[in-house]
Amino acid sequence: MPFLSLIYNDRQACDTYLQDIYSSVVLKDIVDRYKIRNVDLLRRIISYLSSEIGHPISATGIAKFFKNEHRGSSIDTILDYISYTCDAYLFTRVPRSYLQGKQNLRVNDQYYITDHGLQQTMLVNNQQNIDQILENIVFVELLRRGYKVSVGLNDKKEIDFVAQKGNEKRYYQVTYMLGSQATIEREFGAYDGIADNYPKYVLSMDKFNMSRNGIIHQNIIDFLLEH
Repeated sequence: MPFLSLIYNDRQACDTYLQDIYSSVVLKDIVDRYKIRNVDLLRRIISYLSSEIGHPISATGIAKFFKNEHRGSSIDTILDYISYTCDAYLFTRVPRSYLQGKQNLRVNDQYYITDHGLQQTMLVNNQQNIDQILENIVFVELLRRGYKVSVGLNDKKEIDFVAQKGNEKRYYQVTYMLGSQATIEREFGAYDGIADNYPKYVLSMDKFNMSRNGIIHQNIIDFLLEH
């Protein structure tokens, strides 16, 4: 959000500004427009989506979560509220699709927040979820570059992002650091069995180039500065 660049040295002013934006989106763009009565449920759904960035989401799962908290709600209401947040551009729904069959799953989409600052406002302190933060940042950047983005399912493995624009196609895996052999094998191994020649990337904060087997490793900051 451009105004934040003018006050970035003032943390309290930034937090206040983001909280005002969040309240405006929730209270005006969603609650007023759709005449929502259960505002507390809406806020809880938004908080739930914010804390589950990059994870498959189902209305049934959310309903069970709320039931365990003794806060029952119908699946239809949950689906409606999620739809409202996407219509207000607070979240973006990302479909999951099989890479071999090319069909989309009809359940368990993933959701990414439009602006990380808003996630910080909703969750107060989410710095421990650095992998989610970086994944969300990369997702937003891919949208900014004009790609249509989906989550790719490669047998039992998952590709964070499949980015397509016209005839161009790229695959991206995002992680904080490739700090162990197990992490390296997981991130690079996600591409096993994908036989096409489209570029495949692993993005992390590591500064050393760890490319292997034709898969490109790139520093996330360098990726963001490309365009």
